[in-house]
Amino acid sequence: MEAKMSETKKVKKPHLGRGLEALLGPMTKQIHNGDKAEATSKFPPDPQLRLAQNELSIDRIEANPYQPRTAWDDQQLADLAQSIKENGIIQPIIVRKNTDGYEIIAGERRYRAACMAGLDKVPVLERKATDDEMLELALVENIHRTDLNPIERARAYKRFIETFNLSQTEAAKRLGEDRTVIVNHLRILNLPTDIKDMLSDQAISMGHARAILALPSDDLRRKLANRAMAGRLSVREVERLVRKHLEGKSEKPASVKEKDVHIVDLERRLQTLLGTRVNIKPNKRNHRGRIIIDYHSIDEFDRLTEQMGLAVEE
Repeated sequence: MEAKMSETKKVKKPHLGRGLEALLGPMTKQIHNGDKAEATSKFPPDPQLRLAQNELSIDRIEANPYQPRTAWDDQQLADLAQSIKENGIIQPIIVRKNTDGYEIIAGERRYRAACMAGLDKVPVLERKATDDEMLELALVENIHRTDLNPIERARAYKRFIETFNLSQTEAAKRLGEDRTVIVNHLRILNLPTDIKDMLSDQAISMGHARAILALPSDDLRRKLANRAMAGRLSVREVERLVRKHLEGKSEKPASVKEKDVHIVDLERRLQTLLGTRVNIKPNKRNHRGRIIIDYHSIDEFDRLTEQMGLAVEE
């Protein structure tokens, strides 16, 4: 097995602190200390928020119906569940009252981990919230998380803009985002469903998707997306192929061969299982090959080795 370190150091995105503070009140200030995002909200803070802390039976709480996240990392939830078993829930879950019980406004990850940990009750802070507030709070809480995949993020931006009847510039200001970030995410929603699935599954990156969008037809986009996935082409290589095509000099990478559909399916299944990109390079002539598993940090390397049952010696 080869483990491939990411060549580029990821730049940490600032979390959106001011937006949550405006919606939930000053209690979030200490959690997001030092954040620079200047998002504002039309919803005033609840002055009684601090006084409403309580414990609720976990079976009386329902998930936020406006939650933009559609996929949850089982391993990360398991890690959080273990932490909750050892230390409890430090930050209460924010809820609102509904007809039959309570709905989560913010803190669904902690709620799911608490369920996994077998807790009967969880600490909550109750406040009033309209449906519009529920949507904005769910977006503000999730929009800057690094593990929200590009398609989930794009759909969240789109829903936010349509629900509040905002321009892209207005949405960017409300969410503390650069307008180009929102524009680029909205554009990828125009890709065919199968390419969007590749992007959600991390088979291709946001950079690949943006380059592929420049091609004039979905058929060409599919061909290049499959080629990029099978041949593990870099973003620059995909951009070069797109430029060549648009200049009328379409070329095929000589070293890239179409993979067997069963190999591609197995790669996808391994990627889903391990939560990272996996590349299988078979050599049909001698029935040998390589399986390459990417990791992008020491923590991720430790997670992968533990997941495969390999104890790391101190």
